[in-house]
Amino acid sequence: MANPGYGKRTASEQLPGTKHDFAHLPPREAAIAAYLDRLPDGADISVKTLAKQLPYGQCALGTALNRIQQAGHLRRGRECVTADDGSSRWITRTWFTRTARDDDWWTAFTRGDVPKQQRPTRSRAHILLATLGRTAPVLSLSEADCATLAPLVAEWFARGASEDDVLRALTAGLPTPVHHAAALVRTRLTSKLPPQPAPRPPLRVLECANCGAPGHPETLPGGRCSACRGERAPAQPPAPLSALTIHDRAAEIRAAMSRRRQERAHT
Repeated sequence: MANPGYGKRTASEQLPGTKHDFAHLPPREAAIAAYLDRLPDGADISVKTLAKQLPYGQCALGTALNRIQQAGHLRRGRECVTADDGSSRWITRTWFTRTARDDDWWTAFTRGDVPKQQRPTRSRAHILLATLGRTAPVLSLSEADCATLAPLVAEWFARGASEDDVLRALTAGLPTPVHHAAALVRTRLTSKLPPQPAPRPPLRVLECANCGAPGHPETLPGGRCSACRGERAPAQPPAPLSALTIHDRAAEIRAAMSRRRQERAHT
C-alpha cells in the first residue's frame, strides 16, 4: 500500500467486471491491467513497486502503463484535498478504470461532472443517534430506532451539517412530556432538513505521462502533451517586461528629454 492518501484511485461509473474487459489490449498490457483492477484503492502502483510483484522490468512496465493509459484505463495527475481541520493540499493521484474511457470522459471527470463515489456515513449517523440520550435523556432511542433513523441523519451529513447542527435541531425547545422519542426525532429530521448545498467541483490537474508537465485535459489527448507526441509547440508570446525594467527604461527616456531641453536652452 502507498502512503495514506496516495496510490490507486478507482474512477467512478465503472461497469461490472467481465473476462473481456481488457481483451483489446496486448497480452502483457491486458495482464497488468487485470492485476491493477484487482488491487484495492490506496495500493502503490508505481513502476518500482509493480516490478517487485510482476514478472516485468521497470522499463517494460513503464511502456505498458503508457499503453494502458492511451487505451483510456488510466490517468495520472494531482488533486486538491481538504483535511478534517479545513487545510488543503495537492497530492498525486493515479486514477484507474476497468471500463475504457475516451478523452472527453476524462475531461468531464477532471471537472467533477462524473458522479463520485462517496464515503458511507451510516455508522457516524448511528453513533449520533445512539448517544442522543446523553444530551437529552427524553430522546433515548432503541437499537432498532437508531437503525431506522440513521439514513435520515446521513442525509443531513451529506448536505454539510455537523453533529452539533443535528443535535441542536433535535433537542432545542423539546415539548413536555415527550410521548414518543423516535417519532419526534423522525419529524424533526424530516421537517428541519437543510437545503442541498451548491456542488463544488473538485480541483484536479492532469499531467503528461512522459514528462509530467501539467496541462488542461484537452491538451493531453491520450494522457501525453504535444511535445511528447512529437508535435511542435505553438509559439509563446514574449514575456512581459518586469517592473524594474520598465522603471529603468522610463528613467532613461526622462534623462534623454532633459538633455535635449538643456541643449535647446543653450542654442
